[in-house]
Amino acid sequence: MVTMDERKWKILRVIIKTYLETGEPVGSRTISKAADLNVSSATIRNEMSDLEEMGYIVQPHTSAGRIPTDRGYRLYVDQLVEEKTHSVMSMNSMIISRTNRMENVLKQVVRMLAANTNYTTMISGPAYKQNKIRFIQLSKLGDRQLVAVIVIEGNVVRNHIIDLTQPIDDEHVLKLNLLLNTNLNGLSLREINLDIIAGMKEEAGEHSAIISEVIDAVAEAIRAEKDEETQVYTSGADNIFKYPELADSGKASRLIQTLEAKDTLAEFLRQAESEERDANGIQVYIGEESPMEAMQDCSVVTATYDLGGGMEGTIGIIGPKRMDYEKVMANLKTLKTSLSDMFGTGEDRIVDSEDSGSEE
Repeated sequence: MVTMDERKWKILRVIIKTYLETGEPVGSRTISKAADLNVSSATIRNEMSDLEEMGYIVQPHTSAGRIPTDRGYRLYVDQLVEEKTHSVMSMNSMIISRTNRMENVLKQVVRMLAANTNYTTMISGPAYKQNKIRFIQLSKLGDRQLVAVIVIEGNVVRNHIIDLTQPIDDEHVLKLNLLLNTNLNGLSLREINLDIIAGMKEEAGEHSAIISEVIDAVAEAIRAEKDEETQVYTSGADNIFKYPELADSGKASRLIQTLEAKDTLAEFLRQAESEERDANGIQVYIGEESPMEAMQDCSVVTATYDLGGGMEGTIGIIGPKRMDYEKVMANLKTLKTSLSDMFGTGEDRIVDSEDSGSEE
């Protein structure tokens, strides 16, 4: 990072963030309102002139505000990555501690739920579910290559190299950056529909292939975050044998084998998260409605708990079709609220519990 004083850096950040949000050149009046500078508009204009001479911003036409250059975007992204690295290093021990306590609490939750309901229970650890695009920056690596820097929610940064069939000049790179950020910032993968993509490709013209490759890179980056291993904890497998309709050796064996296949359970719970739910956020699968063959002699009730900021997990209860649905739903509703209260409002709300036994 090129050294600059704090005031210039604040002004540059405001220009980049405002431009990403509006797609319009940013003037001194906007900066004076957005930045905590306590200086006159004339001073801000002088600082903007310095930033322009340094190559970080440019005035697209006379009497307009400024927009970021590739160099300005690069400085912003590098600083973002640096800040994230420092944050990760300083919080590493706290995160490990929080994760360990989270694991202990989730294990206790499924044990308590199995004891209260006399059914089999499962719960997935929380994962980020609503990844949205924060920032995309294209920069030239040479005449025949671009690098796409993709920043998604959670301060996840991915780099993707794009090979070009023909050279591209700086002006067109700048226009593509504007096009990408104006249309995609703040959107999740599911919100990027065919109409948006078609409109961007039409506007990009001869460079439409670059838009396609960036979209593919965004999808890959978001899916990579979602595909990280999901932890699933289970309890109460022996409760199956309390119900004659499930205690048949073949049915019970298949169900227990499924409960031991944590990858399969994780996939089931991820699928359950996307299903339509009732007003309390609860989904009920009865018999053959279940997407898992081994559970089609059962009923499965699931609920998604939300820790805020897009962090979600799923609780599930497996029992006979004649299960006490009212009791099960009441338990799930209470647990959803308890987990959100415990983990969703800051580290000081996390209980420091000890694991009181092995996972069943």
